[in-house]
Amino acid sequence: MKMKKILFIGISLVLVIASCRKRLDDFLFNNVKADQYLLDDYTGRITLEVGSEYDVADSMIHLINIPIQSEGQNLNISALYTGELSRIAVDTVILYCHGTADNIDFYWPRQKLYSNMGGKCRFGVLMVDYPGYGMSEGDPTEQNMYDAVNGALQWLKDNGLTSDRLVIFGFSLGSAPTCEVAGNPTEFALAPAKMILEAPFASAEKMIQDASILALPSSYFVNVKIDNAEEIKKVNIPLLWIHGEADSFLAIDKHGEIVYNNYQGPSKTAVRVPSGDHEDTPLIMGYPNYLSTIMNFIEQ
Repeated sequence: MKMKKILFIGISLVLVIASCRKRLDDFLFNNVKADQYLLDDYTGRITLEVGSEYDVADSMIHLINIPIQSEGQNLNISALYTGELSRIAVDTVILYCHGTADNIDFYWPRQKLYSNMGGKCRFGVLMVDYPGYGMSEGDPTEQNMYDAVNGALQWLKDNGLTSDRLVIFGFSLGSAPTCEVAGNPTEFALAPAKMILEAPFASAEKMIQDASILALPSSYFVNVKIDNAEEIKKVNIPLLWIHGEADSFLAIDKHGEIVYNNYQGPSKTAVRVPSGDHEDTPLIMGYPNYLSTIMNFIEQ
């Protein structure tokens, strides 16, 4: 009887671990594939709604295909550029690394905001879907996420962008490739001049421990080894950090503050948003205030 009880507990623990693994993997790569991007016609879940004053003309919207090699695979990565392609050689460009949820359609309202910052398409904005997201081929991994962003950097370089006009912006999951690029610039086609992090997470280890009821290392649940809290120590360009004080997904004290405090570069600016949750800080701040904060950082 005692042996049966031990066996039952062991099987139950295995099932709990398997269940947690699936749930916790979804924290990191909650991707949704798509056959096409709907953009303004998208009717799925969104967390930000923007008015017609933030519309982007069709002539300024460009779907880009970027071929990459990653982990022995040739993959086509989809990206969306807003702005005039012919002006990449002279414009300042924001490379936006989105979060874990869905795909480009979900983050399109954000791209519209940045595209209207300081005027219509004053800045070029490139947003890339990681492998397995949207129309991008493959399945998401830590390495191919980095390789997708590296491919986007190479595409920008091939179209005339130089490092002094590149701003890299990472939201949530996107803080990982952002910290990787900014902290290890010699490995990439372009080294960014400035860096923006919104609601970054400290590390995969910390995220998993936050989410798990089991006192087990993150390797039991996920394969990724992202550690933004360490990578940020290598960054030597100006940093703007934005985080909601009421973030229910990545608590500001357990994640954002750690990343911000570990930064050792030339200058940093913190924007803590009272009552801001994980995805609504632009709305809580007010779109004009949110955009002017970003624009002032880019232009200072």
